[in-house]
Amino acid sequence: MSADPPASFAPGIPVPPGDLLVILGPTASGKTAAAVRIARRLGGEIISADSRQVYRGMDLGTGKDLGEYGEVPHHLIDIVDPDHEFSVFEFQRRFAVAYREVRQRGRIPLLV
Repeated sequence: MSADPPASFAPGIPVPPGDLLVILGPTASGKTAAAVRIARRLGGEIISADSRQVYRGMDLGTGKDLGEYGEVPHHLIDIVDPDHEFSVFEFQRRFAVAYREVRQRGRIPLLV
């Protein structure tokens, strides 16, 4: 008996189960829109890697557009107040929790 083939987000490019998809690019280059399309197609959830979008109320200048996500679950956005220090260590800790939870739900995490 063979296993089901991995999902694909583009013809000929499979996504093996358990992997993390990473979308990189400059600010306002369409990363979020691409991630939303991929997440919808593969049943994924978006984990933000943006160092400024973690802050609540810091919408201008960060490219944060929560409406763009629609029904796609997203993580590490609007999670701390602007007066809170958010270090790389804190990001790593919270990323690990979000990644684990997404995988436990059987979904594919997309780091954007």
